[in-house]
Amino acid sequence: MTDDDVMNRIQRLVEEEHRLRERAVGEGVSEEENTRLRSLEEALDQCWDLLRQRRARRDTGQNPDEARPRPPSEVEGYLQ
Repeated sequence: MTDDDVMNRIQRLVEEEHRLRERAVGEGVSEEENTRLRSLEEALDQCWDLLRQRRARRDTGQNPDEARPRPPSEVEGYLQ
């Protein structure tokens, strides 16, 4: 997965998240949609983390393709 692939995935996830949040304001969301919003947040955190890893590897002369997505529990524990 290239940086562009990760950025495209982020864009698709953000678009879906915005659609769900807009619907939540107007109609409210079901429990299933709440669960989906939470999974979108986790996926976005993972994508941003992966992109940071790729860029850090590139900046230090390492192969960015060796960066791997980390589990949500590890990414969420990351302090920015």
